Formats: sequence, structure tokens, C-alpha cells
Amino acid sequence: MIRLVAGVLVAAVTLVLPAMLDDSALAVYILLGLAAMVTVGVSLLMGYAGQVSLGQGAFYAIGAYTAALLALGGVPPLAGLIAAPLAAALFSLVIGMPLLRLRGHHLAFATLAMQLILLSLAGQLEITGGDIGLQAIPQFSVGAFEAGSAAAYAYMAWGGLALVMLVTHNVVTSRPGRALRALATSETAAASSGVPVGRYKLVVFALSAAFAGLAGGIYCFYTGYVAPGSFPVLISIQYIVMAVVGGLGTIWGAVVGAGAITLLVQGLDQLAGLPGMPSYAPSVLSYAVYALVLIVVVLFMPHGLVPAITNRLSRKRSEAPVETRS
Repeated sequence: MIRLVAGVLVAAVTLVLPAMLDDSALAVYILLGLAAMVTVGVSLLMGYAGQVSLGQGAFYAIGAYTAALLALGGVPPLAGLIAAPLAAALFSLVIGMPLLRLRGHHLAFATLAMQLILLSLAGQLEITGGDIGLQAIPQFSVGAFEAGSAAAYAYMAWGGLALVMLVTHNVVTSRPGRALRALATSETAAASSGVPVGRYKLVVFALSAAFAGLAGGIYCFYTGYVAPGSFPVLISIQYIVMAVVGGLGTIWGAVVGAGAITLLVQGLDQLAGLPGMPSYAPSVLSYAVYALVLIVVVLFMPHGLVPAITNRLSRKRSEAPVETRS
């Protein structure tokens, strides 16, 4: 009951915020929401299915390029936004069949290589605009409505994140969700219990890619511009850090981790922009802080922020004295 009330309260507050924030704060709000969408998929993939991917940024890019190409080709933006997660999921199914035969760090390296190859192709192909990318992407619109303000994209990010969290909740609380947890513990044991390991891994891989693709679709309409430089390898590492910091295998952990790291990155960007700071300061500070945050969390809160706080509150409730009637 407490979790339900807290969830409704958080949803209400975050729904009101776009009407109160200025454009600068709305940009952070939108990027946080998009990052949370991708991180929920990472948490589902790593925390529930036990698969490690360092290439989620590639699916984010596929969603963005798909929506951008369709919009520039005259296709209604809504159709482009719907196609973005579908294209990312379809690509993940094709690439996942050979890649998911790998495990652990081999799978992580393979997905990282996939992102590097895709970025290289996007930078060379004429249809994707090469290194310059695609520009003048139309605003998102549905019928007579056009999302011409940052607040409109903030609500789109809010709605996308709510949809991603709802789908993930339904998946993890279902029978396949229980099978996924068994799969994450031991693939051999799960297979011996009748769990179709290969099929479940592929479906979760595609679902996490679809989440990233949807976020990429919203991103392209918000910025009006996509290029290979918009999706560096660091962005995939950032999603991993967000999921680990918040708590792998928890939906709210992914959201909390995305919020914490996004706000931290914004603070670092402001610090790196101070007079006298070198041009490479933003990237150096980001790598250093990601490493430091990961080390601290793994050492002192190995299960992440949300599980650590939840466990502490549960212990306090269990230790509280029980009042008895005299």
C-alpha cells in the first residue's frame, strides 16, 4: 500500500513539473526521462535475464534514425515514432540470434562492437547524412496538434517512461518473469526446468531494444537533429552505470539511477564549462565520476540505491516495538 501511494505521488509530482519549469530545466527533464526509458530496459535485460549489453546506445540510435528518416521522407511523425521501437526490436532480433549464443563479457564486447560498426556506417552512408547527420527534422505532430514547445516533449517523455514501466512491471510479475529470474540465476537449471532459455533471452533483448528505440524516436523529434556524435559509446556505459547505481532488477531503481546520474552529469557539464577549464574536461570528468560512482556503489551498496534503502526501511519496521493493550 505504501509503495502504491508513493508511486502515485511521484507520478503526480512529475506530471505537474513540466508546467512549472523553464526551458533549461525542461531539457534536463526530457533527457532524464529518455535515459530512464533506456535504463529500465537495461535493468530488465541484466537484472532479470542476466545478459550484459554495452550496445544499448545502438538501439537508441536506430530508433532516432528511423523516426528521422521517415519524418524527412514525408511520413506522419506518429507513424515514425511507432516505427522507431519496431525497427530497433527487429534489428535486435536479427543480431541477437547469433550474439546471444555468447555469455558474460563476450556478449558485452560483441554488443559494444555492434554499436561501433553501426556508428561507423551511419557516418559513411549518404542516406544517414554521414558525419553531419540528419537536420531539420519536423516537429512531432498528430493531426492539428504540433509539439512546438519543450513542455510537450516533456509530457511525451513522461508518457513513454510510464508505458515502459507498465510493460516491464507486467513482464516481471508474469510467469515468464519468474522464468527470467531463474534464467538469470542459472541457465542450465532454468533449461532443465523447461524454460525455453534461448527464446526468452531473445525476447527480452528485443524488448529492451524497443524501449531504447522509442526513447530515440522522441529524442529525434525533440532535438530536430541526429548524427553519429549524438550516440557515443559512452552513452551505453552511462546506461549501465545508471542501472547499477539504482539497482539492477528493479524498475524504480532504473528510474532513480537515471535521475541521479543525469543530474550528476548536468552538474559536471556546468563545472567543465567554467572559465579556464580545458575542452576535454567534460569527457574526462564524466569517465572519472562514472568510475568513482561505480566503485562506491559496488563497495558499499552492491545491490544499488533502491534495494539498499528498501532493505533498511524494512529492518526498521521489523525492529520497531509492537504496542500491546494492557
